[in-house]
Amino acid sequence: MMPTNMDRTLLCLLLVPLLPAGYLFSTLQSYQLQINILESVLVALAGFVVAYRLVPVVAELTLQAGMFGMDINKKGTKVGEKKVPEGLGIVIGTVFLICVIMFQVLETFQLFGAMNFSLVEYNAALTSICMMVSLGFADDVLNLRWRYKLVLPAVATLPLLVAYQGGTSVVVPVLLREYLGPVLDLGILYKVYLLMLAIFCTNSINILAGINGLEVGQSIIISIAVITHNLMELSLATSVSGTLTPKTTTHLLSLFFMIPYLATSVSLILFNWYPSRVFVGDTYTYFSGMCFAVVAILCHFSKTLLLFFIPQILNFLYSLPQLFGLIPCPRHRVPEFRLGTGKMHAIKTNLTILNLFLWILGPMTERQLCIVALIFQILCCGLGFFIRYYVAELFF
Repeated sequence: MMPTNMDRTLLCLLLVPLLPAGYLFSTLQSYQLQINILESVLVALAGFVVAYRLVPVVAELTLQAGMFGMDINKKGTKVGEKKVPEGLGIVIGTVFLICVIMFQVLETFQLFGAMNFSLVEYNAALTSICMMVSLGFADDVLNLRWRYKLVLPAVATLPLLVAYQGGTSVVVPVLLREYLGPVLDLGILYKVYLLMLAIFCTNSINILAGINGLEVGQSIIISIAVITHNLMELSLATSVSGTLTPKTTTHLLSLFFMIPYLATSVSLILFNWYPSRVFVGDTYTYFSGMCFAVVAILCHFSKTLLLFFIPQILNFLYSLPQLFGLIPCPRHRVPEFRLGTGKMHAIKTNLTILNLFLWILGPMTERQLCIVALIFQILCCGLGFFIRYYVAELFF
């Protein structure tokens, strides 16, 4: 079940953003740091192979268990009449957890040197992700109502917030320092903000979905952006002092989560490209959102993460009238597939940026729409880097 030639074109679109990360890795001044990162890459590659082999096996099991769906974007075609296995995010979540647990083994026996991060926070992160994978799979099986989808991420985030050892202060913008001072301690309100961040991350990926490859594709691009940001911070730190401070060590911890996340997600997208052979389910979207929330919270770059979520933020804001019931909200807010043209057409009453793309650019195939959405994600991540490293300095 290897990808077709067209699939390779899409994979290039996703993997080309890795080039800056590769360059930044080569600029690291610490040999031990490079060894630690390569260690995580090796474990992640093993996770990729395991996940790639498990997905078709578990897909057959889910079909036998009656967990399947019909691709509504291909209704009326032969492909649209085929049963597609659902909930395959459970494979990726499970393999990912095995990978990051292996890092604990390496840390315990110091096989590649001490990695200098808190195992309390590390275990809390594993607990939150594990809970979200379990709750996401329960949603795939039980089809929970939206009100529960808001509560579940909050519950899963509690172990992480309890173990959180970082500060609760924020840097005040220059224009407000005359009134608030240079630093403002938010206290418990900061942890409320972190809780809301986790809820947003898990649900924002879930509502920007509905076409083959989009959920996994956008998540892969965001993870590459996070990895690039981590390597940039590590490169800057080692170029100045040659060693890591406790603040910059957190970016190494983020890499230990994001590298296996990226590898396992790539294995899934090989089966989820158009035409999709598996559906990822809410398990994957919840799992992805919690992974991003975990690294942003523990590694203290929540504002930077939100810059990489610009398309998800825009989609959320554009969707607000439907999400709050001001406009009727159908269960599936995907564009309309018309058999006569073989293309997706905008439904103007379905307020998502996918429909907005079609309304502005005109009808296009599902594959083309996915490419447009992923290019938009890449451009927004690039904008996020520009704001983070150039514009932010003017205000903080």
